[in-house]
Amino acid sequence: MKFETLAIHKGNLITDKNKPVVQPITLSTTFEHGNEAGALYTRASNPNRSALEEVIAALEKGKEAAAFSSGNAAGTAVYQALEPGSHIIAPDDMYHGLHNSMTMLFKGIHEVTFVDMSNLEAVKAAIKPNTRLFWVESPSNPLLKITDIRAISALAKAQKALLACDNTFATPVFQNPLLLGADIVMHSSTKYFGGHSDILGGALVTKETDDFWAKIRTVQRVGGAVPSPADCYWLTRSIRTLAYRMKGHAEHAMILAEFLSNHPKVEEVFYPGLKSHRGHEIAAGQMSGFGGIVSFTVKGGAAEADDVVSKLHLFANATSLGGVESLIERRAAVEGPDTLTPPNLLRVSVGLEHTDDLLEDLDQALS
Repeated sequence: MKFETLAIHKGNLITDKNKPVVQPITLSTTFEHGNEAGALYTRASNPNRSALEEVIAALEKGKEAAAFSSGNAAGTAVYQALEPGSHIIAPDDMYHGLHNSMTMLFKGIHEVTFVDMSNLEAVKAAIKPNTRLFWVESPSNPLLKITDIRAISALAKAQKALLACDNTFATPVFQNPLLLGADIVMHSSTKYFGGHSDILGGALVTKETDDFWAKIRTVQRVGGAVPSPADCYWLTRSIRTLAYRMKGHAEHAMILAEFLSNHPKVEEVFYPGLKSHRGHEIAAGQMSGFGGIVSFTVKGGAAEADDVVSKLHLFANATSLGGVESLIERRAAVEGPDTLTPPNLLRVSVGLEHTDDLLEDLDQALS
């Protein structure tokens, strides 16, 4: 089945004897012993979570998926499954929540080196004898850097290390890292999978159901950071429209990126769909679309960037991304004092409003 068909049918797990067209929500926390599905306790398994995991695994071309209560919980599960003393190579530009997880929760347990993952020589130079995980985020957050996943995969295999890829920005609509050599894919399903800024969740997908995946499953089931049955139901429902929403997000993002590239008040635009983007060729070789996030720097500093945000009407000044509504924020203001993000950078989650209205709003705010 093609992507759109899988998204609609693969996660529709019907357990009700009345055969409803849409799966029911199974709220029970416990199940009678000896049931056909082998269900015991909802922290370990639940029909709605099984349905969600099945459709995400299918869309990412993986063997299995594991759903978590947040994207941070999903990423953290990978670090938990590593042997203590492991060395991780991670992007210098990445989601600050997972950056904090590496540096705060696992300080003294693992060693982390942050490098520009778009610079292959820098990645090679960072490899150590105990390197066990290469963490990739492509496109990155918020500078939209592009990493050559195939090239990093070759380095990981030579090191006998794992390659995990945060695919939140691209989604499986536009990129399948497992087909490019990754071993594990991560998603913050809060973002485009949910698509309406009202569900918190995360997911991991594996290429192989090996010993490392068994450790991740143990973290999921014993640690218990799992989504509720209702959240799983709504995520599965939202995924049904993922392909069509992403096409709209990407189309709108390209229009806004081109507009901003020609605006006299804009210093630089970061969007891999632009031919001027330094990672454009690699992105075009591993992505079928360029996503719905555009970052740009305003001429001036933080004050000028904040001024632009304050004058917008249709773009909510809010964290997160992936909803149908457009959001904007000055990322350095929320990432903390150790951020490498330029103080005048604005990250835009381009929504599905009419682009004429979005362009008019941006133009008046910038002008």
